[in-house]
Amino acid sequence: MNLKYAIVGTGAIGGYYGGRLANSGKDVHFLFNTEYEHVAAHGLQVDSVNGDFVINPINAYKSTVDMPKCDVVLVGLKSTQNHLLPQLLPPLLKSNTIIILVQNGLGLEQKLASELPDQPIAGAAAFICSSRIGKGHIRHADYGAITIGEYQKCAPDVLAQIKADFDEAQIPCTITQNLNEMRWRKLVWNIPYNGLTVALNTSTDRLMAFAATRQLVTDLMNEVVDAAAVCGAPFEREFVDKMLAMTDRMTPYSPSMKLDFDNHRPMEIEAIYTNPVKTALAAGYHMRKTEMLEQELRFIQSNILNL
Repeated sequence: MNLKYAIVGTGAIGGYYGGRLANSGKDVHFLFNTEYEHVAAHGLQVDSVNGDFVINPINAYKSTVDMPKCDVVLVGLKSTQNHLLPQLLPPLLKSNTIIILVQNGLGLEQKLASELPDQPIAGAAAFICSSRIGKGHIRHADYGAITIGEYQKCAPDVLAQIKADFDEAQIPCTITQNLNEMRWRKLVWNIPYNGLTVALNTSTDRLMAFAATRQLVTDLMNEVVDAAAVCGAPFEREFVDKMLAMTDRMTPYSPSMKLDFDNHRPMEIEAIYTNPVKTALAAGYHMRKTEMLEQELRFIQSNILNL
């Protein structure tokens, strides 16, 4: 089965995964905004710990209206831009096109399904250190595995082919049967590191090196595990130790929310903080430390955006 892929949001995540797929010979079509002219002329450059490469020539487009209909759409936009999806996606869709939201947070698939109730939808969690460092230029510093979970109506044989394509492209890929658990597991990392690097204006390695902030990271992680359990997604508490150990080994890194803060862009507070806090509270658990961090981030964002 030869799948045709569309990348909507060719940034740090979409650019890396789409670039890997294209570099392995897959049929990949990339949507660009302000970078279109540069990439059309020079290609997409990926500097990776697993080997650098350039996709040139590249199937680059300024509008989804000009793109072919595809079998798989990988959405790498920040969740703050998801209000654009009802306009961006339809030109790319066949009745069986799978939309995969490669995004952080909770409640993303539910919102899209309310707008596209008959479309196959999946979510994905990427454990990767990747950033956009220039026009059409991605730097992949560490890790890179992706986990994909069905939300609605995804054909098993197509999901299996997606996994095979990712694996062939040197992207370790897992298909999970529990999307809710996958989302909560990713929040174990995202909630402490995204928010604390912004609130304390620091990086992951410095959070881990100082005893008080390391303890705060640990407390937030344990709170997420407790919330997941009451929200129908229990998993082993040892996962916290695994995430701490992986971060200890990680190349010093500024998470995506810190980069958004540094560049005065809206931060993904709703998806990563507000939705989990509300979901857990509705199930009877109050994520007190997470809620405090959410409130701090809202104050910080109101200042950087001059609201």
